Order: sequence, then C-alpha cells, then structure tokens
Amino acid sequence: MNSIPSETRASGGPEAGKGLAAGTLGLWASVVIGLASTAPVYSLVATLGFVVLAVGAQTPIAFIVAFIPMLFVAFAYRELNQAVPDCGTSFTWATKAFGPWVGWMAGWGVAVAGIVVLANLAQISGLYFWLLVGDGSLAGNPLLVTATGVVFIALMTYVSYRGVEIGARLQNILLGIQYLALALFVIAALVSMANGTAENATPVSAEWFNPFAFESVEGFTESILLALFIYWGWDACLALNEETKDPRRIPGLAALVSTVLLLVTYVGVSVVAMMYAGVGDEGIGLGNEANSEDVFLALKDVVLGPWAWLLVVAVLVSAVSSTQTTILPTARGTLSMAVYRALPPRFGTVHPRFRTPSFSTLVMGIAAIAYYVIMTIISENILADSILSLGLAIAFYYAITGYACVWYFRRELFTSAHNVIFRFLMPLLGALMLTAAFVRSAMDMVDVEYGYSVLLGIGGTFVTGIGSLALGLVLMVLWRTRSGSLPFFRGESLNEDTPVLVPDSPALPERPTDGGLS
Repeated sequence: MNSIPSETRASGGPEAGKGLAAGTLGLWASVVIGLASTAPVYSLVATLGFVVLAVGAQTPIAFIVAFIPMLFVAFAYRELNQAVPDCGTSFTWATKAFGPWVGWMAGWGVAVAGIVVLANLAQISGLYFWLLVGDGSLAGNPLLVTATGVVFIALMTYVSYRGVEIGARLQNILLGIQYLALALFVIAALVSMANGTAENATPVSAEWFNPFAFESVEGFTESILLALFIYWGWDACLALNEETKDPRRIPGLAALVSTVLLLVTYVGVSVVAMMYAGVGDEGIGLGNEANSEDVFLALKDVVLGPWAWLLVVAVLVSAVSSTQTTILPTARGTLSMAVYRALPPRFGTVHPRFRTPSFSTLVMGIAAIAYYVIMTIISENILADSILSLGLAIAFYYAITGYACVWYFRRELFTSAHNVIFRFLMPLLGALMLTAAFVRSAMDMVDVEYGYSVLLGIGGTFVTGIGSLALGLVLMVLWRTRSGSLPFFRGESLNEDTPVLVPDSPALPERPTDGGLS
C-alpha cells in the first residue's frame, strides 16, 4: 500500500497511524460531540411538527420505536470499534466484512448524508440569525439568508481545520446553550400548565405510548424515518476514535450514552409540548400544518414571553454546532478512504501542525457550500426534498454497518452470550429494521404527492434520495478506472486481515474475542 506523503502525516509512518491528534478526547468530550452532531434543538424543530402530522398523539411512541434500531446499531458500532477503531468507521468495517464495493458505498452514504444535512443546517443558521435582528423581516430575504448560511459553513470548516480540541471546547459551550434553552422551555410550560394559563393543556395519556395505536402504515413509516433523522449523528464520536484517549472503549461507550440521552431529551420535550399545546389542527396545536415546520417558533412567545428569543438563539446555536460536528466525521471518513486507496491520495493529507485531515475538511466545506448554493438557485423545493430524503442515506449506511458487524464476527458469534446478543441479534435486528424502513420509505417517496417537487414524473424526494446514492455508484466506477485505485479494489490495501491502522499512542489493548458486558 502506498502511504500518504510523509510531510503530511505524523512521524512514525502510516504503520503508526494516519497522523491525527491521538489521545486528545476523553469520554465527556466524545459524548458532547455525539450529542452536538445530532443538533437536539434543531432536530426537534425540524421534525416534531411533521411527526405529529403523521401519527398525531402517537408521537412519543414513534420516537421510542425509532430509537430501537438506533440502539441496536449503536451496539454494532461499539463492537466493531473495539475490534477495528478506524476513523473510516462504516467504510472500513463494511470493506473488511463484504469487500471494496460495499465498503466504498457505505463510505459514500456517510459523505452524501453529511453534505446534504450541511446545506440544511446552513439554511437554518442563516434564517435564525436574521430572525434575531430587528423585527426579523430580513429572514425573508433568500439571498441574505443563503449568503449567511455560506459564511457559517465556512467558519465551522475553519474551526474543524484548526483542530479537534478547539472544536470540542466550542461544542461544550454550544451544547450547554441548547440544553439550557430546552430546560427553560420545559419548566416554563409546566409552570404555565400548573397555573392554568395554558389554553390547550392536555393531560398525558397512555395512548401516547401505545405501539398498537398507529392508524396507518404510511404514517407510521413516515414518522419512523423522520425520527431516524433526529437520532442520526451520534456516530460522529466513532469517527474520532483515533483522536480519543482510549480508541477501543471510549467512542463506543460515548455512542451508547449519546443515544440514551437523546431518547430522554426527545421523548421528554415532545411530551411536554403535547401537554401544553395539544395535537389539534388549529392555533398553537402541534397538528396545525402552519406550525409543522417549526413548532418552537409557534410556541416560543406564549411559553416564554419576553424570553422567547432564547429559543431562537438555541436553534441557531444548534444548527451551527451540528455544522461543525458534521464536518468532523465526514472529513475523517474520506481521509480513511484515501489512506486505503479508495480515494485519491490528496484526501489523505493531514495538516502537520493541526493534525487534522486538512484537504478532506476543506473539500467537505466547499462541497456543502456548492450543493447548498446550487440547490437554492435551482429550486428551494428540490433542496427541501433532498433533506426529506436524508433518511434513506442514513438507513442505508447504518444498515450496512449492522450487517457488517454480524459478518465480520461470524466465526465467533456463538462463543459467548455477549457475542450472541451484541454481535449477532441486536446488530442483525437493527439492520433488518433499517432495511425495512429504507424500502418502505423509498416506495412511499415515489408518489408525486410526497414532498415538494416532481422530477421525471415521480416524487422529487425519491429522485434526490436514490439519485444521490446512485451518484456514488457512478463515482466509484469512475475511480475504479484509475490505476491508483487498483490496490483497494483488488483487496490489497484493505481486507479482513489488514492490521488496524490507528495511532501508536496510547497503546491499544488486545482485540477482545468474546468480550464482557462493559
């Protein structure tokens, strides 16, 4: 295997690692990055209203059901990371399990999901920034909002370029602001209900948590796909495993802690919002289509009064925070692909001072800006449909990772109870659930009534979602025609027996074969 240029990686050569800043992050920093990448406040803003429109009062149980495959796949990530703590995550694991073609597409799934969501985060950042200025009317200026969104992507790309440690410190502040705002919203809503001033106060019902109360399969699958989006992002801490103090243990534990905290956050806030506003289709009701795109915008004034601006700040901070933590894993994914010759060597460049994947980070930022600007110019409806289709890419590479876990450990699946549960049953069930969600959602998206645009006579959401994945297949075939790709596609640079290419400090413990419950 040809290594990345010596002047762009840390001393010790690729045998010692990829040149990233080893031993930088601890458990707390990893959890913060996992949480921040999901953008808790923005995720609720973007999905809560639409989930209520899809399933009404069953919104809390929809969030809980969607959490199950996330948790199962998180265990797959933990087990694979213990064995192969490589920043390529899904790409590396799928390649080791199924070969170069599947592995390349898994890596592409991570990249395309990151680029699409960065465009959406930029839109939200620009919009909410100008909502805070004056009377908020400037938020209605598309050119100004787009330009501001581009600036935010550029700023967060620069932060990511300068080093993972400075980014982790920034995330502590940004995540703290988000959870402070959510806490104030919950407290204010509960106080209002206790005082009898909440006009739509609705008592909690057991039906909200009844998994058999969904009225339609279409609504159920739509809500699950939307809910998958709000959990997506916790795997960012896995992509930073080579920069973590204990690469085999901390990232997997951080992923599990992040997913559980997200479950508590989403279910708790959604229940309080439903108790305060109800799920009716008028006024501040969460079922009112006029409120669906941003339920917090509809509730902020009645819940927080003069402090309503705090929720606007929280959404802005959430989007900006997630912008930076989305760039981190996508850039490290393409770095790993380059090191193993699945991409041109330039993507493997590591800054000699900042020890970050400098070229990959810049490419991710530029690609996100280009996608955002082009989609905005062509049609904001197509941009909206590409965001709606994001769940397809998420389900795609998460499912591949679940299957990869089962196959990679196939020779030891039944050597212990731990392996049966955490390396076989949970990853397989999670992958099957996500596969079902992918297939059913793709079928629904074909309908011209799904989403905001029609392309080629079918739903624009289907075209953008499946088309973005198909584009990866085209790019993979094109790269396959280049001589530099041959070591990868021949299975020489990365295969099941390839040694783990991680930093030499700190030392890694031996790979567990049967494991424990910790």
